This record gives sequence, C-alpha cells and structure tokens, in this order.
Amino acid sequence: MNLSTITKSILAALIASNFFLIQGAMAANPYAGLYDVIDPPVKTATPDKVEVVKLFWYTCPHCYSFEKRYLKAWRENKPDYVVFTHMPAVFDLNGRGTPLAKAYYVAKELKILEKIHTPLFKKIHDKHRQMNSKKAIRRFFVKYGGVSEQDFDETYNNSFSVDRNMRQAKEKTKKYGVGSVPTVIVNGKYRLNSRKAKGYKNLMAVIKYLVEEEYKLISAKKESAKE
Repeated sequence: MNLSTITKSILAALIASNFFLIQGAMAANPYAGLYDVIDPPVKTATPDKVEVVKLFWYTCPHCYSFEKRYLKAWRENKPDYVVFTHMPAVFDLNGRGTPLAKAYYVAKELKILEKIHTPLFKKIHDKHRQMNSKKAIRRFFVKYGGVSEQDFDETYNNSFSVDRNMRQAKEKTKKYGVGSVPTVIVNGKYRLNSRKAKGYKNLMAVIKYLVEEEYKLISAKKESAKE
C-alpha cells in the first residue's frame, strides 16, 4: 500500500468517525440547531436553580399571544427548581419603548405587578389603546393597580431601584444578544425564539428540554460537592 492510499484511508476513516459523532450528538440532543448558545454565558441570580427569562415588549402582539397560548400554563405548573421572570427588552434608556419598559419596574416596585401585567397587555392589544406615555400609564396604574398619582409619579421619576433595573435590563439585553421579542433565555446559556425553534409549540419543547438538561447539571454538581 503506497503513501497516497494510506492517506486516503486515514481521511476516509476520519470523515466516517466525524459523521457518526455528529449523528450521535444529534440523537442525544433532538433539538440541536433550534436555539443559540450564549458565549460567554450570563451569570444568573440563582445558581442552585434553573433560571428562565422571557424578554418582551408590552406593545408586541407576539409576546402577548405567546404568553396566553403557551407560556402562562407552563409558568403556573413549572417545576420547583425553575425560577421564571419577565424582563422588558431595553435597547435604549431614552427610546420610544422606555415608558412601558419602565412601567414594568414601577409596578414591581409598587408591588402591583400581578394586578397590571396581563391587563396592560389586554388594554393595548384587545382594546387597541395607545399606552406608551407616562400620562396614560399613570391613569392605568391608578385604575387597575389602586395606587395614587403621587406614589406613581414618585416611583416613576425618582426610584433608584427602577433606574437600576432599567440599566440592568439594558445591559442584559445586550449580553444575551437579543435582537427581537419574544426571546427566552434558559439559565443564561441559551437564547431561544420561535423563528429559530420553528414555531411556538417547538419553542416550548426546547425550553423544557434545556431546563431539564440544566437541572441535571446542577444536581450533579450538588452531589459532587457532597463527596
């Protein structure tokens, strides 16, 4: 056997080996290619649990539909080892979407988020009302959240916590590599959207799969620490 023949045989063996490795990886991960890996990963606030973050805009009809048709049921029945949070996508602290992004954190600070979150979506998409102004949001918070105009104005204008949360949201939106909403981030490592996942039903399946894989890793680390 000459050198050329040996070289061809080695190349053929390497190609075959890589093919089977790829096939094996795809079999091990049925959702490979349906999400993006965040590099470097973003540190989570709860390392002992799996963090799932949904980035959204109140004015986004797809965010509202995804929440109603798929995400709400999963959130209400998610495993105890999952921490879920919404996060408005913030690209510019003084942009057109700033008032409604800020509204989310104002509601959180005033402890009325559960009262206004879904009704605000409904007001915009079902009632077709323009809500992207401080004045409109103030009226809405007074009516649906039961807060005074004074408390709203003080929190909207002067809250250090709201300002900090807005800046952190802007930083994380960039670190996550988000370009559209809705986008879901699993444990600071994986970025998912319906386009990449080929539909919202698939998106939910990928979220569940990655959550379970991350939980296995966390559990393994806990067991290893006991030894």
